[in-house]
Amino acid sequence: MTSTRTLLGLGCFVVAIHLQASSKPQPFLHGAVVSQDRIASQVGAEILKSGGNAIDAAVATAFALAVTHPAAGNIGGGGFLLYRPASGSPVAYDFREMAPASSHEGMFLVNGRYDEKIHHRGHASAGVPGTVSGLHLAWEDHGRLPWKHLLIPAARLAREGFTVSPWLAGSLRSVLTNMAPYPASVAQFSRRGQPFQPGETLKQPDLARTLDRIARQGPPGFYQGKTADLIVSEMRRHGGLITHQDLAHYRAIRRDPIRIEYRDFEIYSMPPPSSAGVTLALALNILEGYNLKGAGRGSAQTLHWTAEALRRAFAERAQHLGDPESNPGMPLDRLLSKAYAATLRSTIRDEVAAISDPARKEWTGESLDTTHVSVLDRDRNAVALTYTIEQSYGSMIVVPGAGFLLNNEMGDFNPGPGLTRSQGSIGTRPNLAAPGKRMLSSMSPTLVVQNRKTVLATGSPGGRTIISTVLGTLIHIIDFGLNAQEAVDAARFHHQWLPDKFYLERDGFSPDTLALLKSRGHRLEFVGSQGAAQVIAVSTNNVLECAADRRAPDSAAAGY
Repeated sequence: MTSTRTLLGLGCFVVAIHLQASSKPQPFLHGAVVSQDRIASQVGAEILKSGGNAIDAAVATAFALAVTHPAAGNIGGGGFLLYRPASGSPVAYDFREMAPASSHEGMFLVNGRYDEKIHHRGHASAGVPGTVSGLHLAWEDHGRLPWKHLLIPAARLAREGFTVSPWLAGSLRSVLTNMAPYPASVAQFSRRGQPFQPGETLKQPDLARTLDRIARQGPPGFYQGKTADLIVSEMRRHGGLITHQDLAHYRAIRRDPIRIEYRDFEIYSMPPPSSAGVTLALALNILEGYNLKGAGRGSAQTLHWTAEALRRAFAERAQHLGDPESNPGMPLDRLLSKAYAATLRSTIRDEVAAISDPARKEWTGESLDTTHVSVLDRDRNAVALTYTIEQSYGSMIVVPGAGFLLNNEMGDFNPGPGLTRSQGSIGTRPNLAAPGKRMLSSMSPTLVVQNRKTVLATGSPGGRTIISTVLGTLIHIIDFGLNAQEAVDAARFHHQWLPDKFYLERDGFSPDTLALLKSRGHRLEFVGSQGAAQVIAVSTNNVLECAADRRAPDSAAAGY
């Protein structure tokens, strides 16, 4: 892979943890895991070293994150896993949450007016969780080690506890007030109402018992029996929607990944109900018609083209994408075609930003706390896994006696029919709530292939900005030749059609560049940071070059 660099001095054959401290990616010869938590990464690396494959390591890492990274790691949420074996066809696993059977498209409206509290908060905001089902299905198809073996580390971490890092202590302190209405949440994530301090030990015995049931029984240990009873009891007490029948009917789904060619590479990403694969592919197909390298990395021209490509891709996302079972007529072939991308590219003016208008039919002049895991094993089987409970700590509601947080993913459905507004709300029909429907997502686990070999695994948290973060990582590596760590460190940007703003990381771009963007009509808005990409690139001599995102201080690579 010409866009990654060969690193020397590799003699490490024991599991090692790397916290990024330079612009060089961290090298491993055999297998590696990169995640948003160093303990979870080490769990996955130990699984690889003990004979597990990439699926085994991803499953073990994901369950460990449910203990050590409660802001997003979960068994009470859902997500997507993209797997590409060293030989054979890639497969996508959809374990997105589902709307309970009593859901309907007007459920977030009160007297015809949108009520944000219903949409994003409380027990009714929880969709039927999919994580346990999805991880088990992927393991059933491709895992090598026994299922129970993969959950032992997570259950031990929950039972015996782990040391609270400075980042986790600050994160828990910041949400303690919001957890106050939920006694089980306060009991689990504080010391009798007082915030945990760095260096203290966090034990979660109820979660350990739930993980033990899942380890012994597989999905029935979550969707049936005691765990299911605890979930439904909590729903009944507080007006939630999830029933025993909803839990029993949940199924993860195998899907065909989205695939496009970009430059000399094949890009694989998630199909609907993730919007990521289609939106990412459409933006890349538009950008393929430009000489980004010639324009320069971080230049006003490159940023302008990228913003305009994202603007158009997100507009198409809003109009067409949703759960494929509820929207059988989605025009995926057209949205993925080079010809349609060329048509959209022809509407981009090099010197003038377009205007995003929900009423305009022609072109003229999600929470942020998701988490991602990338894994490659000795045989170069590859996994990109992104999962979430929606907002940071999801609904803030720990299921009493079960020890895990419920998601608030119902907030990812559009708020109501026809509520598309210039301020950013989207009310298009494909993503309105309905019984059993999977809400649209921006999660973008992505694998890159060259010469029939996986050369890159990437993904990020960040709601709708996930797509822009992954896009930026790809073009920084493919078009501009950065190594994995340089690409992860590079300043980020985002445009999502509505609201009509071009978001840029503060202090990441020169004043001259910003002035040129403003002169072209872009409405700039600055953010402190965007996303937390976790990347593994494979060098030309088959070394795994790992990059953990320093925007998330606990992120780390582990391998051997």
